[in-house]
Amino acid sequence: MEACREIWGVYGGEMGPCPPSSGLAPHLPHTCPPSPSAAPIGPMSGPELGLGPGRSRTEGCGLLREELSQDGAFLWGQPHIFIIFGASGDLARKKIYPTIWWLFRDGLLPEDIHVVGFARSPLTVELIRERTLPHLKASPEDSPLLERFFSRQRFVQGHYGDEAPFRRLEAALRELPGGAAAHRLFYLALPPGLYATVTRHIREHCMGQGWNRIIVEKPFGRDLASSDALSAHLSGLFHEEQIYRIDHYLGKEMVQNLMVLRFGNRIFGPIWNRDNVACVVVTFKEPFGTEGRGGYFDDFGIIRDVMQNHLLQMLCLVAMEKPASTNPDDVRDEKVKVLKCISPVVPEDVVLGQYVGNPEGPPEAHKGYLDDPTVPPGSTTATFAAAILHVANERWDGVPFVLRCGKALNERKAEVRLQFRDVPGDIFGHQCKRNELVVRVQPDEAVYTKMMTKKPGLFLSPEESELDLTYGNRYKDVKLPDAYERLILDVFCGNQMHFVRSDELREAWRIFTPLLHNIEARAERPIPYVFGSRGPPEADELLKRAGFLYEGTYRWVNPHKL
Repeated sequence: MEACREIWGVYGGEMGPCPPSSGLAPHLPHTCPPSPSAAPIGPMSGPELGLGPGRSRTEGCGLLREELSQDGAFLWGQPHIFIIFGASGDLARKKIYPTIWWLFRDGLLPEDIHVVGFARSPLTVELIRERTLPHLKASPEDSPLLERFFSRQRFVQGHYGDEAPFRRLEAALRELPGGAAAHRLFYLALPPGLYATVTRHIREHCMGQGWNRIIVEKPFGRDLASSDALSAHLSGLFHEEQIYRIDHYLGKEMVQNLMVLRFGNRIFGPIWNRDNVACVVVTFKEPFGTEGRGGYFDDFGIIRDVMQNHLLQMLCLVAMEKPASTNPDDVRDEKVKVLKCISPVVPEDVVLGQYVGNPEGPPEAHKGYLDDPTVPPGSTTATFAAAILHVANERWDGVPFVLRCGKALNERKAEVRLQFRDVPGDIFGHQCKRNELVVRVQPDEAVYTKMMTKKPGLFLSPEESELDLTYGNRYKDVKLPDAYERLILDVFCGNQMHFVRSDELREAWRIFTPLLHNIEARAERPIPYVFGSRGPPEADELLKRAGFLYEGTYRWVNPHKL
């Protein structure tokens, strides 16, 4: 998808479906040159678009569609139905419906697509439209297309525990054009406790004659035992190729860029190891608290919500060996190998915190976690966690991987930071700081390297500076797709590279389950930290013990905002 946007979107042309007469992979939901009704974008040739000499736009788009596809079952003209369970929820309203709209608007969905919502609440298509419209980012020019989009919507009401609503759902699906033979994509935007019941009803009543694919949202269980039980349940109903466990962080631009950065650049290969890297820090920071969602958050805590999935996935991409190819299973095989080299986290290598109100901060910072009325009184759930993990293999033995995440902190940031060892044989009188490679996932996507240069002037004085690739500066005219756009399009295409496989999930829970059980058994109060701070000071001490040197003399400046 991003490849097509890069080719067509930059030039301002409207995108339309690839003509079926092109003879080049007309079986994928991608876009190609503008449709006859679109405004012309000028006589651009293949080379101008970066498609190679003598290659037409149609041929180039055909190649892009082939690249996205992982099977031959996705026929461009065949009917597809996208079914959303939990259509009345926040996730559906703020993410799923907007994502489907953006893909539809950009011509990236199959021509014959329908969307069917299912929920316990008494909704209508008009009510869904009213609730989702503020999140669709539709312009007045989009009005005709928006009408077409909602004309393809349906809604079925029912309780998830009853069979009758699922029979009604199946009847509604069959009433759609080509409904019985349509490819079906089921999105479970539901509490995890409903997964088993809903998937059983889907299997018994709602399977179509085309392919059937299930998207499951995290958390995938609460610990190793519950995750294994869920995996066993799903594998008893569907093949692994039909199950898409979605972790939206795997759809983010800079997370996906980790593979290209590592395996597409010769300069990093020789230094990406324990001989040169002193420490790896993976960070996720949010500047806001639970804000009325504490009841949901309290059931899981920060480790289950962020560390065991988002941060561990980023660790895998940093630490894994080069896969044999970009085939999804080749990539996921290497991630599983890394996870198998990580021992379970021990409490001595963990710092837990819980935010308290900051009376001197802005109004939203005055209340602490326990002041949230949706949080159980006296809760000991952590809103901050830092942990040291070790990858016991030849490449990484002895290098600490520090995972840090928290709410109500001093900034919004997600990044991967590799800090390199000191330069041997120092000749500059301890003026040189450690080099660092930083991949900033959000906000202000960037890759930059902290390095030493000579300070301009008469003296031979080293100074900290950077080599900086800030996306907002380098790619000013390119709109980065939302993570859900990438991932949902991947499901349509049958590409599972950026989804979690069952053995990968099992290893992730193996690493964290003993720690989680230990925390719950002790039920100790986490260390308090002030809303808007960097977190507990003990977390900085943990970083120092891991060998990370924080000099405090350098701060990255976004050149796009200078």
